Amino acid sequence: MATKKAASGSLKLSPVLDLTEASALHGTLMSMRGRNVTIDASEVERVGVQCVQVLIAGARAWQADKKSYVVDKSSDAFAKTMQLIGIDTDLLVAKEISK
Repeated sequence: MATKKAASGSLKLSPVLDLTEASALHGTLMSMRGRNVTIDASEVERVGVQCVQVLIAGARAWQADKKSYVVDKSSDAFAKTMQLIGIDTDLLVAKEISK
């Protein structure tokens, strides 16, 4: 698995986010559920729609849990892909909601 989970609630995305990586990404995110998460997409070179779907679903799940889920850093490739497929990167930010 190319995605890495750190104890601090951060997730560094692998350079290639393709169909194969989507399942691993989903599993990693689910293991982090319930904690605030910061995602580092600074090394992403290619991203497929399946991984984008997983990332957006994660943002919505974290929002429902009232936890922070933020894509803090993104590579040009990540940002351009999001723009090309019509994804507003604000969908990938679920800010912590105070209770």
